[in-house]
Amino acid sequence: DTSFVVGGNERVVRPRLADAKFFFDQDRKKTLASRVDGLGKVVYHNKLGTQGERVERVRAIAKAIAAQLCDAALVANADLAAQLAKTDLVTDMVGEFPELQGIMGGYYALNDGLGTEVAQAIEDHYKPRFAGDALPRNMAGVVVALADKLETLVGMFGIGNLPTGDKDPFALRRHALGVIRMLVEKDLALDVTALVQSAVPAFGDRVTDASAALVDFMFERLAGSLREQGYSAQEVESVLALRPQRLGDVAKRLAAVRAFAALPESPALAAANKRISNILKKTDDVDAHVSPVLLQEAAEKALYAAMQTVLPQAQSQWEAGDYTASLQSLAALRAPVDAFFEDVMVNAEALDLRLNRLGLLKSLHLAMNRVADLSKLAA
Repeated sequence: DTSFVVGGNERVVRPRLADAKFFFDQDRKKTLASRVDGLGKVVYHNKLGTQGERVERVRAIAKAIAAQLCDAALVANADLAAQLAKTDLVTDMVGEFPELQGIMGGYYALNDGLGTEVAQAIEDHYKPRFAGDALPRNMAGVVVALADKLETLVGMFGIGNLPTGDKDPFALRRHALGVIRMLVEKDLALDVTALVQSAVPAFGDRVTDASAALVDFMFERLAGSLREQGYSAQEVESVLALRPQRLGDVAKRLAAVRAFAALPESPALAAANKRISNILKKTDDVDAHVSPVLLQEAAEKALYAAMQTVLPQAQSQWEAGDYTASLQSLAALRAPVDAFFEDVMVNAEALDLRLNRLGLLKSLHLAMNRVADLSKLAA
């Protein structure tokens, strides 16, 4: 008899809703701002202090990020949202229904007259909570969400609380992927390394600076995510070998590499690039300078002449953000590069000739590896 099921459910649900209504009404008698001090009594982590201390760190990081984006109004909104984002943790409603953290903060912010921008930022600062989750709806929310996740990552790495195997109690992998998604999908003008480093001062001397290890961790997460999206290991490795700091650029670089790899000249140029890399590794810092008067062999003169035409074109296309065209311009160098390796002895006896030829290869290497490390495409 389904009426008994309905009745039983009603008996359970009605008092829960009555509780929720009571807590909601009680909570609204106090502003979120009046609850900030209460966070100082909630322990966050024995090595990282209270939620109150954590909030101050998130505020400092959020202000640093907003300042990097050069937006004064954003600094103010992000700071206010960061200050209040955790206050709903000490409300009765979230105490009873913890899954509503963030959501209730948004409602109470509107109730306090703080405006939609700040209320949405408070509600959204936990996003993305899982793979495929929506990103924060406005820039203040993005900044606070970045700051919140970076605070966790920098703090946990700084006290040596790293994920191991399948154990990741603080969800650091998920936090790192959340940061990556916001940087990529919002195409933010932020450098990954500078972003991580800007979060470290907020901790004072509580943690050691593990920003280098954290940046490595984030690029590993990015590599895994790209492979899951269908890019080949070679494509991903060639682009990420350069550690591109603007993650919004990565998809364009991958598309350029894929288009380049489809060209008939690609295998020969990738192999030549690998050969040049190996030659340059064996020599001390070589200056990327070529003296035309020291060019003796016909093949090195031809390569130099071709570079004078091709490299400025590839450079201007790269600067314009057209990575695909930039790499395709380099295809014209295939024949002169092949001829150079066929006919020219790079390690000539005469020091001036040797340095000049190495300088020629260095100039070529720098130009060929702006978009991606093409040697990674060599079989």
